[in-house]
Amino acid sequence: MNFDFQFMLRVIPIMLKYSVVTLKLSFLAILFGITIAFFIAIVVYAKVPVLSQIFKVYISFFRGTPLMAQLFCFYFGILPALSKIVLKVSSFQAALIILSLASSAYMAESLRAAISSIHRGQMEAAQSIGMTYMQAMFRIILPQAIKVAIPTLFSSFINIIKDTSLVFAIGVKEMMATAQLEGASGYRYLEAYVCVLLVYWGTTSIMGFIQKRIEVKLEKSVGETV
Repeated sequence: MNFDFQFMLRVIPIMLKYSVVTLKLSFLAILFGITIAFFIAIVVYAKVPVLSQIFKVYISFFRGTPLMAQLFCFYFGILPALSKIVLKVSSFQAALIILSLASSAYMAESLRAAISSIHRGQMEAAQSIGMTYMQAMFRIILPQAIKVAIPTLFSSFINIIKDTSLVFAIGVKEMMATAQLEGASGYRYLEAYVCVLLVYWGTTSIMGFIQKRIEVKLEKSVGETV
């Protein structure tokens, strides 16, 4: 079967339409994921009794199990079992919850490693002049740690965008689901999937460009400070 460029040109606008769902899901998962990750990283770094151990198990679980299995277990297993006490959760909301939790585990480790790279003497010096632990963390340690963590954090952001391609399996109609439907309509799966690849590639390339711009600005700010 010859490659049908006309079919591909017809499908691309449809893909871009549903890319809004993909981008919305990605943005919200990044927002919630990084918020959870900050909390986890601070607790684990501070070695808070019990809570830090729980979060270590949390990180191990989400990093050590496939995202598809997490989606299936939550949407088709846990939610139906809790249907009597939990309000109805849509497939989009379920995907958002799992993507946020899974991504937070990866980002928490990146942040914890970045925080650990900052010399502990800075924390001690801040506390010696009257700062509380949290004040020192947010004013002294985290601003430096974020600069260190930016490359790995952006890698996590890009992975979140790519991982949204799996949520069609629980009924979220985004680009991958649209590609399957459009491909099936004319038995042009190759063209449809090439469209998906191009849209994802374009999106992640923009993220990579933003990452480089941020890194350049941070390098300049460090140079100006020095």
